[in-house]
Order: sequence, then structure tokens, then C-alpha cells
Amino acid sequence: MMNSVLLDKAKHDRNRFNCGIDELNNYLKVMASQQAKKDNTRTFVLEDDRNNSHIIGFYTLTMTPIDLKALPDRLQEKHHSSTSGGLIARLAVDNRYQARGFGEWLLIDALRKLVAASDSVAFPVVIVDAKDGAKDFYERYGFQAFSDTENKLFITISDVRESLG
Repeated sequence: MMNSVLLDKAKHDRNRFNCGIDELNNYLKVMASQQAKKDNTRTFVLEDDRNNSHIIGFYTLTMTPIDLKALPDRLQEKHHSSTSGGLIARLAVDNRYQARGFGEWLLIDALRKLVAASDSVAFPVVIVDAKDGAKDFYERYGFQAFSDTENKLFITISDVRESLG
């Protein structure tokens, strides 16, 4: 049974992690714990069962302002009073574990957490910043690009709730 846990810099070997994208590696090594301490973001990791200090992958969640004008018209009308959305700010899988379904597992886990959060503190959309080449990955799960920024995508919480059943 796979389980994500909050990043623990005393336990998790952040220096070993390498997803091939320096920006993501550096965030995990340097920024993730600092940002969590300041209550700016939460970073969750998937541990390797054989060695809990090894990080298979991670994602970072926070809230972000919504630019309503960039949403499709029907959603602008429906959510005109909303100001924030959930943000999957980062999501990455270590090179040693890629192409084994862990990216999908991390995305679904992140979406489950955001749906649970929205049950308590309502927000209408989940937004993702797709790093180089990741846009197709998110589109496979029903995310669509904002009209004004190609690598920023969104999905409504109601669609997520429906697809997670």
C-alpha cells in the first residue's frame, strides 16, 4: 500500500533525488522544507518501501490566485466570486523510478488531498504549472490549458471529484 508523507528533511535523502530537471531537484533540496516551515507550501513524498529515506517522487501543494478572465466563459460566470484555486506547484519522479506509474499515482494523490481541502475550504479549480514536456501528461487526466499561458493548466474540483468517484 503506497502512502505519501510530508517531507521530513531529517529522514528523507533529498540530495539523492534526481528527476533530470535541476529546478525541481533544487526546490526539493533547498526550498521545500523552508517553504513548509513558513506555511507557504506543503511537500509530500512517496518513499521507497525498501528504504524509507529514498524518495520515489514528490509534489508540492499550495493555493494560488485565479485569473478568472483566463477561464472559459461558463466557468467565469459560475465562479465569478472565487479568488483562489489549489495549486500543484511541482510534481516529479526520480529518474530511477520513472515510467512505472508513479507520476500518475502522485497526481491522483495530490488531487485527492486537494478535494479533501476543498471540502473544508471551498475553491473551484486546481491549477498546475506544467514544467517542460509535462503538459501532455496533465491533459491525459482532463486538465486544460489556460487561454493565455500554455504551460498553466486547470481542472475543476467538481470534475476531479467526479473522476475520483
